[in-house]
Amino acid sequence: METATLSTTTKKGLSPVYIIGALFFVFGFVTWLNSVLIPYLKIACQLNNFESYLVAFAFYIAYLVMAIPSAWALKATGFKNGMSLGLLIMGVGALIFIPAALTRIYGLFLTGLFVQGTGLAILQTASNPYITILGPLESAAKRISIMGICNKVAGSLAPIILGAVTLKGADLIQKKLLTLSFSDKQAELSALAHRVILPYIVILVVLIILAVLIYFSTLPEIDTNAEKDIAGQGTARQTSILQFPHLLLGVVTLFLYVGAEVMAGDSVISYGASQGIPLSTAKFFTTCTLICMIAGYIVGIISIPKYFTQAAALKVSAFIGVVFSLCAIFTSGYASVFFIALLGIANSLMWPALWPLAIGGLGRFTKIGSSLLIMGIAGGALIPLLYGFIVDRLVVAGYLKSAAATAGYWILVPCYIMIAYYAIAGYKLKPKTN
Repeated sequence: METATLSTTTKKGLSPVYIIGALFFVFGFVTWLNSVLIPYLKIACQLNNFESYLVAFAFYIAYLVMAIPSAWALKATGFKNGMSLGLLIMGVGALIFIPAALTRIYGLFLTGLFVQGTGLAILQTASNPYITILGPLESAAKRISIMGICNKVAGSLAPIILGAVTLKGADLIQKKLLTLSFSDKQAELSALAHRVILPYIVILVVLIILAVLIYFSTLPEIDTNAEKDIAGQGTARQTSILQFPHLLLGVVTLFLYVGAEVMAGDSVISYGASQGIPLSTAKFFTTCTLICMIAGYIVGIISIPKYFTQAAALKVSAFIGVVFSLCAIFTSGYASVFFIALLGIANSLMWPALWPLAIGGLGRFTKIGSSLLIMGIAGGALIPLLYGFIVDRLVVAGYLKSAAATAGYWILVPCYIMIAYYAIAGYKLKPKTN
């Protein structure tokens, strides 16, 4: 079933798929910078584990707070102009990093991250429906997988690029800080904080250029009025989005999936450091996780729906997630870090499979359904924060830092079990009628 149509007043120019692919590249680059910002700000602002994971919280909580306002903004601006607006808002977030670095005020860093997340909420709300309707619904997972490769290629580059600037010599700096006087220590930390200024100036400039290019592009508008025309196609007896249990459970499942994905990508550098691995080496671990995700996306592009369905892909992914999580928990050192990186394979096909399963059959409720699913991205805010809280509490209770960091990954197991349930039965729940 189609949920909307593209405007017929399209112009010749760059294919919409390429434009959306460029946006997904931006999503990935900005999003996965957090994996470096967490250990970097932990040093620069002298934070504990819980405080450092506020980086992920501030970024991803914007999806929960701003998803519905994003839908309102897109209704006022249209999807195409809304994308330009989202990019400009992200630029404001990057700009905030400059005074944050100059003052070394952690709250300002978090504010910048929240603003960036707000811009991304608008972009995600617009771009995901685009890529879903640019072809048959049954092959939506394949198209989203292609977008995922754009996203994760950028994400694999981001920590290497930012890490080369911000984490250069970080291990020596941490040792040096232990021997410095208070004033010298503050000077050293300020110099470290200033490292982030130039990268974010570059990001600001790129975002502004992309916003202008999108505004003047030939990207067609989504005709949301078409949703009214299909009101009788399977949704005439529903009057509220709350009557679609498969969507509501899908939001919860996507919440847990994003939390698990962010845990695997954003925590792995800090986790490697907790296992005694130098930051100069650990800064590459997020890239390893994302390379695993890219491999999974390629499998999805080749196999869905030719060899297996989206639901089957979700079942297998959830099973792999449980297995690799347990392997990470019951090993240590490089082996444990390796299994966390391998979670990229488990996580790769979850978004491509979950989104079309959850949004299927919504008809005229597709727009609000998309907004609710975007709100589910807030799982990336809360689950990593819970991980940091658990690790800190275990350290206080007497656990070694390495053992506490490993034990914290137990929270991944129920997340993947819930995802498996949705793949087996949850997405089959029938809409309720009046």
